Amino acid sequence: MTEIALDALPDALLVIDDACNLVALNLAALDVLGAGAAAMVGQPVGEGFDVRGSGGGPALRDDRPPADGRVDLTFRRPDGTEVPVIATIRSTGGRTVVALRPSGERSGIAVISTVAHELRSPLTSVKGYTSLMLNRWDRLKDEQKLMMLEQVHHDADRVTRLVTELLDISRLETGQLVLRRQMVDVPALAVSVVEKVRLGIPDLDCAIVFPHGFPRVNADADKVEQVLTNLVENAAKYGHPTDMTVTGDVADTSVGVAVHDIGEGIPAADLPRVFTKFFRGDHGRPSGTGLGLWITRGLVEAHGGHITATSEPGKGSTFRFTLPTGASEPIGDVAT
Repeated sequence: MTEIALDALPDALLVIDDACNLVALNLAALDVLGAGAAAMVGQPVGEGFDVRGSGGGPALRDDRPPADGRVDLTFRRPDGTEVPVIATIRSTGGRTVVALRPSGERSGIAVISTVAHELRSPLTSVKGYTSLMLNRWDRLKDEQKLMMLEQVHHDADRVTRLVTELLDISRLETGQLVLRRQMVDVPALAVSVVEKVRLGIPDLDCAIVFPHGFPRVNADADKVEQVLTNLVENAAKYGHPTDMTVTGDVADTSVGVAVHDIGEGIPAADLPRVFTKFFRGDHGRPSGTGLGLWITRGLVEAHGGHITATSEPGKGSTFRFTLPTGASEPIGDVAT
């Protein structure tokens, strides 16, 4: 099929040879994958662009789709934007033709449905406690009122975080996330995050160790705090709130921050999926939307960093992310 004939077709099309090289794509594919996709022709799939299957593993290369059929794929554009698609696969004459149709609308409905379900619990709690206080204020003891107000405050924080997640998802998927960069003292931020998480998890016992001269980084302080909060809370939820550590390390052009927990660990089969949308492990005390780690990865990568997860069953897990140093300045030791 010629390039002119491909461009005349309404669906986004990719043509891949037996060696997993992208040999052609049409104009409709550029609308889905971005104009920069034209430069990927001739490159092996997975090098020119990143494409993942529904389980989060590489697709169209290491994990070839069926010769004929329909699969869910996610393409990542060079700017980091993820594009979920429904791909129809057809093989003919030594070539594989992949027709792409965006599935963002379906994904959006799934996100709204999931978050709406999670909102129901804190809102029901807020409604119940406020109604009780309004109707029985004179009959309630002060300690009962305080307990109810603390619970309402906690539930309001939960609602705020869920709304923030919705906004982050929208901005990450549309490439409209704006970072408000400033020089960030990451060790001090880690201390603050652990103290805040401890308010909700009193048993939290977490050592914080950063080397002398750990540089400040040019980053969005609120987003880095969100990343650290997600990782610390995740470690306490799926690992164990005691014997946790947050450590820092310094490389030539970046810094690394790792959150390590002592717990059951993550099964090897689940590791490639932990940063995918809606993933929730079967171990520990799973709760939430399954979007936290997916958002965390997006926020780290928006800074130009990278995040990884390693685990040893029965011993615990480590989540480590990097941030480019850029313009930086050293600070002293932090160990608590």
